[in-house]
Amino acid sequence: MENWREISEDIVESLIEDGSSTEKLYEVEHHFVSEDFKQLEEAALAAFKLGYDVEDPAELELEDGSKIWGFDVVVEAELDVDVIMEDVDKLAALAVECRVEYDGWGTYFQE
Repeated sequence: MENWREISEDIVESLIEDGSSTEKLYEVEHHFVSEDFKQLEEAALAAFKLGYDVEDPAELELEDGSKIWGFDVVVEAELDVDVIMEDVDKLAALAVECRVEYDGWGTYFQE
């Protein structure tokens, strides 16, 4: 498993260094992927049952042309590593449980 705390710290630090506001709520998108649609669908349902806003699964094309399934869990959160890591920890554990891959998170710059 990757070091999600270190990755999260880097993302948050980069956004703040670029001038992104620390006073606003951010739409944080947590990414899940799997080659198996049924397993991905089970993960999406499990995330929904935990109270998360789950986007519809979609087929994605990788750089090598192969296909994979993915969906996002969208959470409003402060631009704070500890706050974001609460969801990362829960969602990464859910991914392991459902045998899919937690593929990190992202958000957008806000002034």
